[in-house]
Amino acid sequence: MENPPANTSKIADIAHDDLPDVVDIVMEIGASAPQATVASRPTPRVSARLEALVETATAYANAASSENTRDAYAKDWRHFIAWCRREGFELMPPSSQVIGLYIGACASGDPKRGVPPLSVATIERRLSGLAWNFTQRGVPMDRSDRHIATVLAGIRRRHATPPRQKEAVLGDDIKAMVNTLGHDLRGLRDRAILLLGFAGGLRRSEIVGLDIVRDDRSDGHGWIEIFPEGVLVTLRGKTGWREVEVGRGASDQTCPVAALESWIRFGRIARGPLFRRIFKDNKTIDVERLSDKHVARLVKQTALAAGVRSDLPEGERASLFSGHSLRAGLASSAEIEERYVQKQLGHASAEMTRKYQRRRDRFRTNLTKASGL
Repeated sequence: MENPPANTSKIADIAHDDLPDVVDIVMEIGASAPQATVASRPTPRVSARLEALVETATAYANAASSENTRDAYAKDWRHFIAWCRREGFELMPPSSQVIGLYIGACASGDPKRGVPPLSVATIERRLSGLAWNFTQRGVPMDRSDRHIATVLAGIRRRHATPPRQKEAVLGDDIKAMVNTLGHDLRGLRDRAILLLGFAGGLRRSEIVGLDIVRDDRSDGHGWIEIFPEGVLVTLRGKTGWREVEVGRGASDQTCPVAALESWIRFGRIARGPLFRRIFKDNKTIDVERLSDKHVARLVKQTALAAGVRSDLPEGERASLFSGHSLRAGLASSAEIEERYVQKQLGHASAEMTRKYQRRRDRFRTNLTKASGL
């Protein structure tokens, strides 16, 4: 690897920490625009009309990526800035040599400072975060440059480990999990979360992002409509809008639609977020929507309480379950054609769906016996 650029000055100004936005661009336009010559009536640098345009454009820019993604990319950027300052490298413009050294340091960790090495997946995410941040600042990073690509290939070869998949909770597991819940308000809400999340194959962010009715001004990710045959969930995803149909179950005790209707009725949910926080008195319901972390905790707690995978040690079981267990569970247990599962989960490719169904179909075809052994 070639030597990185020498550091002839301190890291670029703290202004580099802040992502330039539409306001910066407008201010530049205002500074270069012809100014009025009447001294008694100075022209405002940014007119009210321009401010309104800035506000609109900024809202659209924020909508281009999810809040979680922006938070993750901001964290990646801060980590890179801190490393550059500590090592004495220039932050701007992006240097492939420096970034190659950075990901190498991430993979090795720093035992003296008690910093553990990062996983390959985290390093790749960090690179995506850096690429996004540099692009927003008008200085794109060339991720394919050999100083980055070759180091990353070596990290993958040396440190890559098999992916850890969360345990899929199957139909019988879900039945046992909802049976651990009470019949108070909190139990009604959590039962509806588990059953709707499982039957819809929904992500945890999609579950808590639902509103009870359509509201174009909402910060949510979709809404529900209840019909005699089931519930229609309309979701806004990365690639646009999609609809998920959740039919009624064979029993009211495990029917996602019945659970949803009970929560709505007793929770008196008429508008706004569908799933909300409940205060300690277990009677007062907040107006704000739940955090998606609640879904992950709920799945973990009820799976452990129901004895799912009780053949494993307690500590190992605790790490197996997450909100994704609901989504994986539907794909792994539904005995229907692949195309229907793919549509329900909103997978762009059938290959992703097959990854779940392969787990379901393991050892179903026994070539050992078929060969005569």
